[in-house]
Amino acid sequence: MEDKGAMKKQNEVAMILSWHLFSTVAKHSNNVFSPASITAVFTMMASGPGSSLISDQILSFLGSSSIDELNSVFRVITTVFADGSNIGGPTIKVANGAWIDQSFSIDSSSKNLFENFFKADLASLFSGFQTKCTNTLSSSSWIRYKRNNLDLWNRMYFKGAWEEKFHKSMTKDRDFHLINGTSVSVSLMSSYKDQYIEAYDGFKVLKLPFRQGNDTSRNFSMHFYLPDEKDGLDNLVEKMASSVGFLDSHIPSQKVKVGEFGIPKFKIEFGFSASRAFNRLGLDEMALYQKACVEVDEEGAEAIAATAVVGGFGCAFVKRIDFVADHPFLFMIREDKTGTVLFVGQIFDPSYSS
Repeated sequence: MEDKGAMKKQNEVAMILSWHLFSTVAKHSNNVFSPASITAVFTMMASGPGSSLISDQILSFLGSSSIDELNSVFRVITTVFADGSNIGGPTIKVANGAWIDQSFSIDSSSKNLFENFFKADLASLFSGFQTKCTNTLSSSSWIRYKRNNLDLWNRMYFKGAWEEKFHKSMTKDRDFHLINGTSVSVSLMSSYKDQYIEAYDGFKVLKLPFRQGNDTSRNFSMHFYLPDEKDGLDNLVEKMASSVGFLDSHIPSQKVKVGEFGIPKFKIEFGFSASRAFNRLGLDEMALYQKACVEVDEEGAEAIAATAVVGGFGCAFVKRIDFVADHPFLFMIREDKTGTVLFVGQIFDPSYSS
């Protein structure tokens, strides 16, 4: 139960971080980042050697009450990130690492923590942002504590195929309405099949599950949050960040008949200084950077990120729900049983590959 409560808290933090990012350095632009990767790296930093000030800043930043709580979240994330490709689920690969300058001594207890709990490679240095959207999905994070020359990084690879793939023959060019009132032509994937869609006050949510094979312990999905108004995404994101329990209380649980249905194909890449985006949350002693990439098509979703420091019965009438993402929306790749948020992003122009 303690782990469940800690994970709920981290999911709230993920949306708060999203709002800070989307309202500052990423305002009205295509963007994506990985909250889970940031959490993993910061947990290693807070638990490792260094000043109590750094640990206190990280606890405040992540909304955690203690290092033990952060470590319990890390244990959950570790189970979420187990590879499922050998049983027909998503391909997931995770590696942690640490580079320690020779001028900085590390005690045996910290060394044991990195090697045995975090499974971190102490012999390698993450060399920078080489990740690109390719056939391999990856998320990478690293952080530097400038005073002690301690570099920590987390690299995550994820690739998932849709449970129900889209037929390419049904993908058609349609107008996508931009925030400035103009429109661009984009490829919208479509389907006549029932979908997990729920309509709420002012917005709709679509859940597209990834194929899980024989993996019964996890459920990975991509969620799309579409405001009713073409310029309503800013207000929706603010609502998501300020409403406690929003993510868990807005998950479509049943498939419904669809009317008009369309999701754009897109490929975006986004890098940013998280220290700048999140400075109001208190990151005085470290410089955090992240770079991420996500690609969505008829087969499934690909994602790359890098973070651095420096129904009813009978024949009754069934209402069909439209879900046409032809204006700015938010997306999220999530493991639904734990609620772990792997990636969050916004699409303002699917035709633009940043």
